[in-house]
Amino acid sequence: AVDEIGNKSPRIIRYNDREFEIDRVLEVKNCASFKAGGIGERYRIRIGETVTYLYFEMGRWFVEERVI
Repeated sequence: AVDEIGNKSPRIIRYNDREFEIDRVLEVKNCASFKAGGIGERYRIRIGETVTYLYFEMGRWFVEERVI
């Protein structure tokens, strides 16, 4: 969602045909994704017990995929 002054507030992530509800945005800052190689706004988010990063770059959203 985007508010009246342009602040973005992500609520759901669709990833690999699954949906994950974002419980809370913990932090937003301009930053680079060292794993994915992008630069943009980094959202530190919580989904259940998991904290991860969501990025917004040049009109696109992406997440860092975890490598096991």
